[in-house]
Amino acid sequence: MIRNHRVACQWAIPQAGRNQIPCHLQDWVKTWNQLSWRIGRPQIWWAEAREWLSGADRQLTHITNCQRKVRNSVLHGPPLSLTSNARQPLHFATPLLARLQHFEISCVKDRAENITEAIRQPAYIVRAVRGPIQSFIHTEEVGALCLLGAAAVALVWINSPWSASYVDFWHIKISFDIHIFAISEDLRHLVNEGLMAIFFFVVGLEIKRELVHGELSTFRKAILPVVAAVGGMSAPAVIYVLFNYSGDYLVGWGIPMATDIAFAVGILALLGRRVPTELRVFLLGLAIVDDLGAIGVIAAFYTEAINWTNLGLGVGFFVAIALCVRFGIRSIGFYLVMCVVMWQFFLESGIHATLAGVLIAAIVPSKPDLLRKDYAAAVKDLLHDFRLAMANKNEEKAQTIVAQIEKLSRETEEPLERLEATIHPWVSFVVLPLFALANAAIVFDADILSAALESQVTFGIALGLLIGNPVGILGLTWLAVKLGLAELPTGVGWRHILGVGFLAGIGFTVAIFIAGIAFKDPSLGDQAKIGIFGASLLAGAVGYLLLRTV
Repeated sequence: MIRNHRVACQWAIPQAGRNQIPCHLQDWVKTWNQLSWRIGRPQIWWAEAREWLSGADRQLTHITNCQRKVRNSVLHGPPLSLTSNARQPLHFATPLLARLQHFEISCVKDRAENITEAIRQPAYIVRAVRGPIQSFIHTEEVGALCLLGAAAVALVWINSPWSASYVDFWHIKISFDIHIFAISEDLRHLVNEGLMAIFFFVVGLEIKRELVHGELSTFRKAILPVVAAVGGMSAPAVIYVLFNYSGDYLVGWGIPMATDIAFAVGILALLGRRVPTELRVFLLGLAIVDDLGAIGVIAAFYTEAINWTNLGLGVGFFVAIALCVRFGIRSIGFYLVMCVVMWQFFLESGIHATLAGVLIAAIVPSKPDLLRKDYAAAVKDLLHDFRLAMANKNEEKAQTIVAQIEKLSRETEEPLERLEATIHPWVSFVVLPLFALANAAIVFDADILSAALESQVTFGIALGLLIGNPVGILGLTWLAVKLGLAELPTGVGWRHILGVGFLAGIGFTVAIFIAGIAFKDPSLGDQAKIGIFGASLLAGAVGYLLLRTV
């Protein structure tokens, strides 16, 4: 039937009449006839596939060598992420599998040539670094919009005629008992203690990635964002203490130290090409160190009475998980159960349960299970078998080989990066919006607003975020540069640093989280939230305008 279709196509454009076709249609006719000729000859596809596979061995070795060069230059990110002419990113191992499955024969060759050309260019390092950073920033930008939308929904809901349903919803009790442990908490508590543990797990992965591959991997690269983050944490805390140096209010000194990386990076992404990539990298490094400081503050200063028995059991499960990782166990279900049990023991110990997520992130392997050279050798043999299967038209065996290549490709990925890439979108689009929906609600009535405007807590937090962050970041960065400890990144000026300082004053998520731990009095919690909201809005607007006009 296919051959008859080809004949019909040729009959519609007979050879004798082709000379009468206008010139601008002759190329179209030629292409149409070539296509109809191929439709009737599927053996041509197999021949082209065999021709490509004969060169795939050489291309695979070359791609591996190119990847190693790029990998040594990137700050962080997927095993390989280069953008070819601003089109779809190329991830190692993914193109091979996709092309074997779909027989898009020319794509891998073309992209291998693009990689070779990228290696020859002096700017290939910049492109290698920019890819993962832009991917991360895009996730943060959209996630920030989701976070802002969830906060707006919470504010509208709590100030609507249905405010009682908001309170009732978040006080719904959830119970779970499997004899090993039992959980009986309301929804808000589960979000703050459970889902936020996943958030801090991702934060821990980001910190470890930076320590292994990124801005914190060497002293020279780490010194500037570390010094800036220290200034951005210490100055806001000092300003808060100046307003609340005595009484029950002093416990909130850790609130203005926090930076919301989602909003800060999201606003920076809105500026597009107005800001250099080096400034984005600086902000990411600063925010990572800031998150690390916030984790330390929560662990050291916001821990209640400790139940040493449960803490010992939690630490025991942590050690068991670490040993399993060390001995190469890779069962996701096993680790999931172990981590949930560990989280429960930390929850019952009095230490904030979110710290369990950080500890688990610290032991996630940062090296792949399969080295690239071993992968290349294994795939070379599989490609030989694949050629034989294609020659014999044994599609079942060919599909089995494709599955084996897919499995080997996953083993070349670092578990740390694979986990971060998998979980980070869930944190940005689910966990953080749910946290904002559960905790961002403030009843705007005259009494609450009047109390907030007269509160030392509100002013201490607001001025700490709005003034302390830019002053601390700019001041210590200037001092580090003047002392010769560090130098500003290429293309970054002091106005850029000041703008980043204001963006670091956006303290939405983690600041509200610490406020919920610090203040048990709901009225103080509302005053803290008003200070956080007001200062974050002003800091974000000022930072955006400063960087936009540089």
